[in-house]
Amino acid sequence: MSKVSLRLASIIRSIEDVEFILNENNLKITQAIENRIIKPAIRMHLVKIAEQFSKLKEENAFAVLSQFSENDLRGIAAVRNYIAHDYDSVDDHIIEDVVRFDLPRIKSVATSIVQ
Repeated sequence: MSKVSLRLASIIRSIEDVEFILNENNLKITQAIENRIIKPAIRMHLVKIAEQFSKLKEENAFAVLSQFSENDLRGIAAVRNYIAHDYDSVDDHIIEDVVRFDLPRIKSVATSIVQ
């Protein structure tokens, strides 16, 4: 498996881990992002996803990156920066939007590339 495929597989796995966290705990997204234990886990997965995209960029995988929405790529990078640099002031509504809207799109594109 190529580096690009491994990075995409890691992104998919992290998204599936977020889905698992929500489903296993039978929580709605709004409940999960307010939970003291679950909230940091979801945020860490968002950081992991952003890091994989950053590595794809560093490795000049622009053909792959171009298949993702520019807004999704910018958004996941911005969320990663908020989480990493100003953890306590991250707006939960932003995290909710990322989990609800952005992650499904990112997973769909990544899955279609890997297949």
